[in-house]
Amino acid sequence: MPSFDMTSKVDLQTLDNAINVVNKEITNRFDFKGSHVVIDLNKKDFKVNLEADSEMKLQQIIDVLISRSMKQGLAAEVYDLTKEPYPSGKVTKQEIPVRNGIKQEDAKKIVKLIKDSGLKVQAAIMDDIIRVTGKKIDDLQDVIQASKGWNVGIALQFVNMKS
Repeated sequence: MPSFDMTSKVDLQTLDNAINVVNKEITNRFDFKGSHVVIDLNKKDFKVNLEADSEMKLQQIIDVLISRSMKQGLAAEVYDLTKEPYPSGKVTKQEIPVRNGIKQEDAKKIVKLIKDSGLKVQAAIMDDIIRVTGKKIDDLQDVIQASKGWNVGIALQFVNMKS
């Protein structure tokens, strides 16, 4: 029976490359000369820690981070930008968690969307992946096409296609 897996994994090396590119660009920008800027990736916790002189500069760093990450092949949805920046002394800090894996509530939403699509496939949640199986590969490809139109707030990858 044909199947594939839906995941939301972030390659650590690609993320590290994107952070390094952002660091290089920000240090070379004229409007950041002489400013306090820290862009740090916590590889163990999958978090990006940012520090800047003002909230406006912090927002500019985030814009560069998203655009450079997209050029590196990472989707903008991998960054959880829901946490607000907070002042700490003379600088403003922000901690941006990187979404890695599909959370249980997101997985339930995706499975419901698959069932509501009316396609003849079964979806099962397995830890942080969703296994989709069907009788025909065409049905699986229809699920992949349909899922690209869903706005679930996470970047989905489709791996492990078996026929």
